[in-house]
Amino acid sequence: MAGGTLAGRPTPDRMAYWRALDSGRLLLMAAAVMLVAASLAGVATQGGLVNLQAAVAFGSFIAFGELLRLALPGSREAAPIALVGALAYALLLGLPKLVAGQLQPAPIKYTALQVITVTAIGMTVGALPHIAAGRPAGLTGMCTRLIAVASVAFIFRPVAVIFADRRLVLALVVMALLLVLGWLIETTVGALIRADDVGARFSVAIRDEMRLQWQLGLAVGASVLITVFGTKAVGLMELAVLIGPLLVTQVAFRRYAGIRATYLQTVRSLARVTEVAGYVEEGHSRRVSRLAVAVGRGLGLAEPELLALEYAALMHDIGQLSLSEPIPGGATVQVAPAEQEQIASFGAEVIREAGVLDDVAELVRCQCWPAHGRGPAPPLGSMIIKAANAFDDMVGVSTDRDRSTAALDRMRLDPIEYDEEVVAVLAEVAGRRVPSRL
Repeated sequence: MAGGTLAGRPTPDRMAYWRALDSGRLLLMAAAVMLVAASLAGVATQGGLVNLQAAVAFGSFIAFGELLRLALPGSREAAPIALVGALAYALLLGLPKLVAGQLQPAPIKYTALQVITVTAIGMTVGALPHIAAGRPAGLTGMCTRLIAVASVAFIFRPVAVIFADRRLVLALVVMALLLVLGWLIETTVGALIRADDVGARFSVAIRDEMRLQWQLGLAVGASVLITVFGTKAVGLMELAVLIGPLLVTQVAFRRYAGIRATYLQTVRSLARVTEVAGYVEEGHSRRVSRLAVAVGRGLGLAEPELLALEYAALMHDIGQLSLSEPIPGGATVQVAPAEQEQIASFGAEVIREAGVLDDVAELVRCQCWPAHGRGPAPPLGSMIIKAANAFDDMVGVSTDRDRSTAALDRMRLDPIEYDEEVVAVLAEVAGRRVPSRL
């Protein structure tokens, strides 16, 4: 122990987080705070929570789900179990009641403000262990989920009594539509925040979010409907029964995210081989990768294409291991085109041996091709890597603006080798520092 924290674990910079907050996040948090304040005032005015047993059960379910928050690819987070609990509470039709020795469904009436109160308290309780362990509180994700749940609750709670005893088919249809609406709200807000964070186009960000989230959204929606109708029939014990399948589903998504993270770590380790062996400068592959991904976002590449581009940019110099003598400074931009092509071809063959990164190998193979003029046109990802690599070869870790300008001007004067649009976006993103989010 050192200074009250575990050795080797960096203490989160809370002040840096608040300084990094943008207007979109602040607006989202302000809306969530106003909702919670209004809900607490409303519940207090109405004399407290209606049906305290159900409120505590669903609040505990939400807290448990928030505690088991899920990390998704692309530094995203999700709390599917918490979302199931919150949406099910917003759409709850009733609970069984013992009448003449038999359980019969009985309607339960409470307001949307109570849904927001229970959800907010459950999320807060579930986030406390994360904060105590020094992990991010996940305020953005919690606020996004709260807004989505509140939207569903404000529409459904006033008419819930209509579906309590009859019209179950119509209730199912209405609930399904509201769940789609809630998913769209959460996805849209998430895309807006992510587009601002990484500098992506909103149209691309929303498409990526939908592509990544639709399976999880489908699982959440189905679980909510099962919870609502199961609870109406058998009571709050349904929540305990449902935990098992939800945990299995969450483990499957977590395993997928873990496999992707392992791939990236493996690729980064391979990229370090050329640096350790002295073929390229320290940090070169990492800098080229960051530049290439930023340019790819600026050009509107979707997330799967960006992932392949990141892998290829990290391993773009692995072919230099075939050289008997390292290139001075590792700058391939200084060697003859024929030697560049030989290095790229060897690197592509090494990557192709993995058997699962053929698209990455193709980007590496074509990275030395001229953008225009002779021969087949290289893939866009290869043109991006070529420009990012040349820029870093000429600039390196220098922060001298004149040196960066000279490198960009040199590429602009060679429209055969370097694509003009790629260079234009590179000029915009070069030197940009995007604050990390907690």
